[in-house]
Order: sequence, then structure tokens, then C-alpha cells
Amino acid sequence: MKLTLAISNQKGGVGKTTTAINLAACLAIAGQKVLIIDIDPQANATSGLGFRPTNGDSVYDALLAGSAKPSSIKKTVVDSLYLLPSDINLIGAEIELISEEGRQYRLKKVLNSLDLEFDYIIIDCPPSLGLLTINSLTAADSVIIPLQTEFYALEGLRLLTNTIEMIRDSYNPALEVEGVLFTMFDKRTSLGTQVVKEVQDNYQGNVFNTIIPRNIRLSEAPSHGLPISLYDARSKGSDAYIDFARELISRCKEKYNGRKTAGSV
Repeated sequence: MKLTLAISNQKGGVGKTTTAINLAACLAIAGQKVLIIDIDPQANATSGLGFRPTNGDSVYDALLAGSAKPSSIKKTVVDSLYLLPSDINLIGAEIELISEEGRQYRLKKVLNSLDLEFDYIIIDCPPSLGLLTINSLTAADSVIIPLQTEFYALEGLRLLTNTIEMIRDSYNPALEVEGVLFTMFDKRTSLGTQVVKEVQDNYQGNVFNTIIPRNIRLSEAPSHGLPISLYDARSKGSDAYIDFARELISRCKEKYNGRKTAGSV
């Protein structure tokens, strides 16, 4: 059975897309069959994997139709890693779907329509708590929350936690928080260390041990259309996402007891 993970935080610039691309790539390199769904109108995951935003063959069209065409699923440069791309038309999806019955379940219908089977589906959510994010959380098994180690992080985390509770109550009672992932961590600053400690104290059991450092190579990789594991496999950023994939796989093995796919890095 597949595991569907939403990468979500309503705050922009916290490493959602970086996490979606590089976690997915590391899982694929580990031998898992992985699909990234780019449901952000900015289409950064699409361009970050070397694709141009497309009209007529994207997640926007799949949401409106309630199913994904086989031609919409793009094979990336990483073996076993696939992409359902985004495009600018996705901006209008929330308005176009507002009067549709069951609009919160459109992405879930799309996932059920897929011809290919995947071990992991990674959803790169937009930096908002609108209908696209609601669709993502309704379709997901669990949520990974990238959290930049800065002053406003905790306030945003509380807001997202409230949204997850609302989704559980209304649309997806099985939704879980897989964990908080610290990103862009600078060990030279005391503020970053304080944020890490406070979140660890308040969200015990829901925080990943892996911490993603601030790393220039991670910032450069998307401009080349590559995950960090192909752009610079020896960088600290690459090492961190390999460690994160290992931790996630181990957690899934223990948590789901073989009910959902987990491999090894």
C-alpha cells in the first residue's frame, strides 16, 4: 500500500518544495517508486525538476476532471521518480471548484484514478490554507511540516495544527502529523537553537531528529532542474536529506508494521 505525504506549511520560504523534491529523490534512489504532485500554482517543484509549467496536461486539469491522464505523469531524471506538474492555471482552481459538490475530495479522486502504483506520493502544498491545501490534507495519510528555525515559526505551527484538526473533524479522520522537520538551520545563531528546543519540548514525538542545515548548494540545485543528490551528492544538504529519508523509512516501518511500503537508503 502507498503512503501519501503532504508537505505543508502556510508560511512561504520554509523549504516545502526543497523538502518535497529532495525527500522524493532520496526515496526513489533507495528503490521506492515515488510520485511528486505539485499542487502549488507557483510550480516550483515542476521547474525544480527540470520541467516547464504546462497547459492542458497538469494537476489543474486533473483536479477539474477528477482524474489524471497517463500522459500527465512525467518521468524525471531520477529513476523511479515521477511528477504530476503544476501550471499557472491552478491559481483559478479554487474559484472554479467553489460551487462543485465534494470539492474537498478532488485530489483524492485523482489519486484513486492513477494507473501507476506508487510506494510514496509526496504532495507539495501551496503556502496557504485554502482549498488546494485542504484537498491535499484530505487526500494525505499524514503531514510533514517543514519549519524554519526563526521567530515566527511557532505561531505558524499552531495555525497549521488547528487546520489539521479541522481536516480531521470534517474530511479525513485518519490524517496524522508525521512530524516537524527543521529546515534552514544555522547552528551559529542562538535563536535557531532556541526554536528547536521549544518545538521539541512542545511537540514531543512529532519532531524528526534530522535537521536540514542552511546550505547554498540546496539553493542552487533547482536552477539546474536537479535534486541535490544529483547536483552535489557530497554537500551537507545532500547528506541531510539522505538522513531524513532514512529516518522517515525507519519510522514508517515501525509505525505502519508493513501495511505501507518502506525501503532502505
